[in-house]
Amino acid sequence: MGETVVVRYETRADAAAENQRLVERVFRELNETAPEGLRYGAFRLADGVGFVHVALVEGDDNPLRRSAAFAEFQHGAAGRMAVPPVSAGATLVGSYRLFR
Repeated sequence: MGETVVVRYETRADAAAENQRLVERVFRELNETAPEGLRYGAFRLADGVGFVHVALVEGDDNPLRRSAAFAEFQHGAAGRMAVPPVSAGATLVGSYRLFR
C-alpha cells in the first residue's frame, strides 16, 4: 500500500523566505539520509507566498515522520501561515519524468 498526498498553503509575505529555508533544509536532510519509500517535491508558487508539496509514500511507513528537519518545519508552521494547509489524497493519472 502507498499513498499520494498533495498539500497547498499560503504563508504570510514576511514568512515566505523562512518557510522556503525550512523546506530546503528538509530536502538537504533527505538527500543525506536517502530514505527508501518516499518521493517528495515542494514548489513555491509564482505569487511568492503559495506553496505546494507532493509526497508519494510507498508502503505504510512515511519517512518524513522520522525527519528532524521536517519536524522543525512543522513546529512553527502555524505562525508562518496566512492560509492554513489543505491536504488531500490524490491519484496519479499520468506523469512524464516527474519524480524520477
